[in-house]
Order: sequence, then structure tokens, then C-alpha cells
Amino acid sequence: MTVLYESKIAKMGNAGRNGGEYYTPRPLIRTIVKVVDPQIGETVYDPACGSAGFLCEAFTYMNQKVKSTADNKTLQEDTFFGKEKKPLPYIIATMNMIFHGVSAPNIIRGNTLAENLSQIQESQRKHVILANPPFGGSERGEVKQNFDINTSETAYMFMQHFIKMLKVGGRAGIVIKNTFLSNGDASALRKLLLEQCNLHTILDLPSGVFQGAGVKTVVLFFDKGKRTEKIWYYQFNPGRNLGKTNALNEDDLADFLALQKTKADSENSWTLDVSTLGEDCDLSVKNPNKVEEVDERTPLEVLQNIQSLNEASSQIIDAMKELIREEL
Repeated sequence: MTVLYESKIAKMGNAGRNGGEYYTPRPLIRTIVKVVDPQIGETVYDPACGSAGFLCEAFTYMNQKVKSTADNKTLQEDTFFGKEKKPLPYIIATMNMIFHGVSAPNIIRGNTLAENLSQIQESQRKHVILANPPFGGSERGEVKQNFDINTSETAYMFMQHFIKMLKVGGRAGIVIKNTFLSNGDASALRKLLLEQCNLHTILDLPSGVFQGAGVKTVVLFFDKGKRTEKIWYYQFNPGRNLGKTNALNEDDLADFLALQKTKADSENSWTLDVSTLGEDCDLSVKNPNKVEEVDERTPLEVLQNIQSLNEASSQIIDAMKELIREEL
């Protein structure tokens, strides 16, 4: 039943414009969960839970650690917490948790962003946050006033919520558009993240990971309570074009998981010293191991090359016309 239900959710998510709303690829979620490594006794939270994919995969991962009835009770009742604004994803999320084995899901329907950050109490904070917050969209003016850093981008509002909701020592794995790393509107938010959290890993993903969404994303892994000094980057290169008939699988991310344990350098991974950043805290993915080819031709040489190609094309077309006339 669980497999069939997940299959239906995947088809809904990959149908087109709802790709980013309903479905995050499960191989990616399972990889994120492995890196964050939630433990029994810790709380796991997704304030933009959609179909609850992160919470379901976290339950499956943590359920393997159960050693007593007390562990099982904790896992069932006091571990997973989610919020979802829209009615259909809320229903899907609740059913998905039940099908995965959580008998009483703590999924609440409501707008997370409507909560005032200044009123969040320590008792509300969580040990682990796993999420893929919605991007774009819009919120009322009074909602925007809940955030210290003014922004109209919902994903950036959620990022402020994540930082505030994490306990000191808490851990997060967050999927977000790669424009967050360099967008001028997010510079203050990047600075806040680097000052209040240790952003230790950035996983750079190609556009084909999210079918139907057509966006490039990154995964941010950070711990709260210690400022960032170094960031380990991994530029994921599957060696093929990802898509509906060539979807992401867990084996694709095995190299990332292996290297991430020690933050080792490789052809696809490197470390950035945060002290080298400018005032805008630009975190753009710039792989120092890949040398980009530079076209050193002058503008005149480029035009001459174009002219030569055009002349060659004209000759081919003329030859084809002559062959057709001979056939006639």
C-alpha cells in the first residue's frame, strides 16, 4: 500500500507545475536524512511538509534504531512534527505518515509564516529540521512583518524560521533554489546563517533532479550554535541527463555520502574558507577543480567564423537542391 501511495504522489508531483509542491525525489531525501542522522529522542520538524516525504523517510530511518517499547512510543508520539498550509497536501501528508507506520501523525494545517518569530519559545524549538520550502508565491504584508529580514520570497522567510526554530546544537538539511547562494536580496540572510549556524556542507544539484520544476537547487546542511568557518561543497554530476526516464537514484549520491563524512576534496568537491568572502557573503558554486575554456578569439575572428559557416551551409543547400532536380 505504501509503495502504491508513494507512486501516486510522485505522479502528481511530476505532472508539471506542481513538481516542487508535492514531491521531492525520495533518493535525495534519504541521502539528506543519512547526513543529518536523526536519533531517537530527538524531535524532527518540517514546517512546509507537503506530502510529508521528509518525515516519512526520517521515520523509516529512525525506526531501524528502535530497541525497546519506550523507543517505539517516543518515535510514534513525540518525534515528528509537520505543518502544511494547503488542504490537499495536508491530507496527503497525514495519509502518507499513516501508511508508513506512524499511527498518530503530528501534522497541523496552517500557515507557518504567519507565526511571529519573536514569540517562539525554547520549548517549541526542534533538534532536527528537514525541508524543501516552497519558492515564489506571495504573502500578505502583515505576514512579512513577522521577519527581521524583509523579503517577498517565501523560501527566504522559511529560512529565517528554520534558524529560529532550531535548538542550539540542532541540525538541518534544507533544499533551496541555488539563487539563494548569490542573490543580492538574500545577502543579509546568508550573513545571518553564517553567523548563527555552521553551514558545513552545500550539495549542488543539476536541474533534472526535480522533474517538472525546471529549477536548479542546492541542499544546505547546517548546525546551530557555532558560526561558519569553512564550507565543504560537492557538485553532483550524475554523468547523464536526468529526467522522467532517467531518474535520480541513491547510487548516484553514493560518492557524495562517502566523501561528506570526512569533507574530502575531489574532482567534484572542495572547501571554501568563509574568511575570504566579501561583504555580500556570495556563496556561489565555483568548482576550482574545473577549468573553464576561454574563447580567446577577437570579435572579427568570431564574425569571420560565422560567415564561413554560413557559406558552407549555403553550399550544402545548393548541392541538395541540385540532387532533387536530378531526381525530378
